[in-house]
Amino acid sequence: MECRVLSIQSHVVRGYVGNKSASFPLQVLGFEVDSINSVQFSNHTGYSHWKGQVLTADELHVLYEGIKLNNVNHYDYVLTGYTRDTSFLEMVVDIVQELKRANPNLVYVCDPVLGDHGSMYVPQNLHPVYKNKVVPVADIITPNQFEAELLTGKNISTEKDAVEVMDLLHKMGPDTVVITSSDLPPRLGDRFLVSFGSRRILMPDGTRTTQRIRIEVPKVDAVFVGTGDLFAAMLLAWTHHYPTDLKTACEKTFSVMHHVIQRTISYAHEMAGPGRRPSPAQLELRMVQSKADIEDPAIVMEATVL
Repeated sequence: MECRVLSIQSHVVRGYVGNKSASFPLQVLGFEVDSINSVQFSNHTGYSHWKGQVLTADELHVLYEGIKLNNVNHYDYVLTGYTRDTSFLEMVVDIVQELKRANPNLVYVCDPVLGDHGSMYVPQNLHPVYKNKVVPVADIITPNQFEAELLTGKNISTEKDAVEVMDLLHKMGPDTVVITSSDLPPRLGDRFLVSFGSRRILMPDGTRTTQRIRIEVPKVDAVFVGTGDLFAAMLLAWTHHYPTDLKTACEKTFSVMHHVIQRTISYAHEMAGPGRRPSPAQLELRMVQSKADIEDPAIVMEATVL
C-alpha cells in the first residue's frame, strides 16, 4: 500500500531546506511526496544574498483546489515546517482538517517553528495560532525546549518537567511529541544535548500506553540549515515503520541526523581548508551522498526508556 505525503514547506533552488530537505529522504524510504512550496528562494537566508517569491494563503488555496478538483487530494501524511504568516498557517489548518475528514487516519506532522534559546524568530502573532489552532490538529510535533515551553507555558529545568510538558502537549492534541533539544545537563558530558520523546500508543489489544524516551545526541560546532526539516521528515518515516516502538523510531531518526551532519561537517572543513570557517554554501547538507545512511542508518546512539 503506497503512502503519500503532502509537504507544505520552503523551496530553495540551491541547497537543502524545507521541501528540499524532506522530499528526497522520504522518497528514498518509499514515500510518495507531493510538495507545495511556501516560498521559492534562490537559497536559504543564511547566505549574504537571496532572492525569490513567497506563496500567499490565497495562492496555497488555489493549488489545493486544483488537487481537489481532480479528486487526488488523498493523503496519509501532511508535513509542515517554518512559516512566517498567520493567514498561511490558518489555511494549512483548514486543509489539514479537510484532508482528515476524507481520511480520519491521516497523520499531521508539524515542526512548530517559533524560535530557540529564549527568543522568537517568527512574528509574535504566530504563537497563538500554533497554540490554539495548529497543535490541536497535529499528531506528531517536534518542538525544541523553547518552543515546548512557549506552547505549554511551563518551564523545563528537570527531566520530570520535560515529561510533564510532553504530557501537557499530548493533552493539547498530538499523540507523539519529540523535544528535539534541551538545556538539561547530559549524563554523557557537556559535548552532548538531551532530547526527549513521548508517544501515546493504542496497542493491538485495545489498551492505551505512553512510551517515553530520553536520548543524548553529540553536539556539533557549526550552524546548519535544513536539519529541523530533515528531522521531522525522518521522524514521520520511522514512526510509520515502527508505530509501536518509539525507542527504535527515535534511534533511527537521530542516527540519520548524525550521519548526515558528520558527512556534511567533514566535507565543509575539507572544502574550507585548515583553520578557516566553512561558508553557508560549504555547510549545505550532504543529502544525496547520505542516501545509504538514510535508507538504513547504523544506530549510533541509544535511547533510554523512561
